[in-house]
Parts: sequence; structure tokens; C-alpha cells
Amino acid sequence: MLERIRRGAAMTAVLLTGCAGWGGFNAPSLSALEQVCGAPSDYGAETATVYPALLDAYVAYRHGRLSQSDYCGFQTSIAREHAALAAGGAANAGWADFINDARAKALSWRAAVDPTLRG
Repeated sequence: MLERIRRGAAMTAVLLTGCAGWGGFNAPSLSALEQVCGAPSDYGAETATVYPALLDAYVAYRHGRLSQSDYCGFQTSIAREHAALAAGGAANAGWADFINDARAKALSWRAAVDPTLRG
């Protein structure tokens, strides 16, 4: 089941990355998103699930919806949860729930500043 979620998230990341360049916004790399806070992480196989959440939060940050402190706190929470996953802790079973909740939060922030996400 987790592998199925990962594949779906990877496809979503590819599609969103392709679309993010539309409208004059060139999507920054994961490395560029992390440099805002100066805390690079290696997400390995989970990169495809992390990138869309960080990108959506970054768009909200870039447009003034989030402060740098809030954006960096969001980024740090994802890095911490992933570190627990990598260590084989209890996060293993909860990663999909965690990242989906983080993505929903980031999408709501982005929707507040990105008219293409509003219905």
C-alpha cells in the first residue's frame, strides 16, 4: 500500500513540476527550496512526496502568505519526520498520513495566494 502511495505521489510530483512553470513561475529545485532555510536533507525515495509539499509552501512564502520562520518550521517538521522514518521508528507506518496532511496544509496556503488553485 505504501509503495502504491509513493508511486502516485511521484506521478503527482512529475505532473505538478511540469505545470509549475506555467504562468511565469519556474519551479525551483528541491535544493533551492531548502536553501531558503539553510537545512538540506536527503529524502531519498521519499523526495517525490516531499517536493510538492515544499513547493506549495514555498509559493505561499514567496507571495507573503507565510513568513520565512513559518516556512522553515514547516520544512523542519518534514525533515524531522523523515529522519524518524529513515531511522525505522514509529514514523514508518505514519509517513503517508503525515506527508498527506503536510501537503494539504501547504496546498491551503498556496490556494490563498494562487488564483489557479481556486474554484
